[in-house]
Amino acid sequence: MNWMAWTELTAAFFSVIAVILVCMTVYEIKVPCTERKGFLPISTTRGDRLFIGLLSSAYIHLAFLAFTELSLMIALALSTIWLAVLLRWG
Repeated sequence: MNWMAWTELTAAFFSVIAVILVCMTVYEIKVPCTERKGFLPISTTRGDRLFIGLLSSAYIHLAFLAFTELSLMIALALSTIWLAVLLRWG
């Protein structure tokens, strides 16, 4: 993995994503879900909402990088809140 020039922060990021995916897989095996419709305009499963949440969190971070000089910790906090809301009520 030396060719990727991993930093500790990059390794932590991808490790957290891997842990989230493993936890969601175990949870799905133990408690299978059905599609439901929340505030999103489509019917979604937990996996769909996780994917939408991770993708939109990336856009939140990109917007912070492009349009503000604020700390990315604020973007991280907003993304975490957004992901929790999306998984619960989306």
